[in-house]
Amino acid sequence: MSYEVVARPLRVAVLTVSDTRTFETDKGGNKVQEFLEQADHIVVDRKIVIDDYDEIRNAMIPWCNDESIDVIISTGGTGIAKRDVTIEAANSLYEKHIPGFGEIFRYLSYTEDIGTKAMASRAEAGVNNNTLMFSVPGSVGAVTLAMSKLIIPEMAHLVREITK
Repeated sequence: MSYEVVARPLRVAVLTVSDTRTFETDKGGNKVQEFLEQADHIVVDRKIVIDDYDEIRNAMIPWCNDESIDVIISTGGTGIAKRDVTIEAANSLYEKHIPGFGEIFRYLSYTEDIGTKAMASRAEAGVNNNTLMFSVPGSVGAVTLAMSKLIIPEMAHLVREITK
């Protein structure tokens, strides 16, 4: 994989939401970090938290308040199971929603990856305090799709837009 290098590397925090993953078994989070590093961005922090509304918010809030962090990418907890609360936690922080991200992600998931199962994905994006936030499913396939087709190609442009 090769991507155009941005004017400056973006500083990104990566959050994995899972009751079972460790840094060694977190294939989705590892894939996010791999894509970021290959595109010359900097992973400044990385955490794993359980599927819990307060735990997710408590991880994201300091990152949103850190002016040196441009982007937060979370993986996991975006489905419709009772324990999937990443979207509710992230939504509570958004000052602006970016609905096109989730819409296009689900379309691409439908056409290129998992077919009609894509309707259960609640992947989305938003902005808090000049921090761009993405929430994507935790599977390697979903992460690869989101990072390669949407996040890496548009991340620098979106950060420029929200900070101008």
